[in-house]
Amino acid sequence: MSDIIINEMNSNHAEALYTMAQAPKILAFSGSARRESLNKALVTVAAKKAEALGADVTLVDLKDYPMPIYDGDLEDAEGLPESAEKLRNLFKEQDGFLISSPEYNGGYSALLKNTLDWLSRPYPGEPVLAPFSGKACCLMSASPSGYAGTQGLAQIVPILAKMRLVLHHRTFSLPSAHEFFDEAGELNDPHQNETLDLVIEGAVALAGQVSGKG
Repeated sequence: MSDIIINEMNSNHAEALYTMAQAPKILAFSGSARRESLNKALVTVAAKKAEALGADVTLVDLKDYPMPIYDGDLEDAEGLPESAEKLRNLFKEQDGFLISSPEYNGGYSALLKNTLDWLSRPYPGEPVLAPFSGKACCLMSASPSGYAGTQGLAQIVPILAKMRLVLHHRTFSLPSAHEFFDEAGELNDPHQNETLDLVIEGAVALAGQVSGKG
């Protein structure tokens, strides 16, 4: 079987109401550390939409989990950094992820790559890639450019698939993103809002499906 798992499904499934016990757990975060990041704004909107569909959503800022650049010698000497341990445990509790990734020089961010590198390290007594394997993942990007961060997403898809995440078949990329958020941080364009609704409906449904809750 190919490492790349792209799941296509009927997004209408996400319209079902979840009880608190059934709600898929979803972690939402951006690959940017910048306070006024467009990708932080986008993933915040996406998290609200997922929560409105009945998902149990946790929104985190990777800036709150500082880690040194991955170094095998440091790992051998000291083990996982405390922040990596905390975030790793949080990842393990999830059924799926909403990730909005910025694009830097045609690629995805060093912050996101470093986070994935630390959290994917083998851990005693646990299956390989336990924080990721078999969990749903929906990718987004926002950029002030017309390319909307799509080049960065294209690079990260095979990496996340290699980590055994089940990737939602639809992504969402927002070009000229600085023009699409109002003062309250909501998307102000009906078409973009509707498109994101459809993507998040499918992402919540996928998280429910892979977790057995949908």
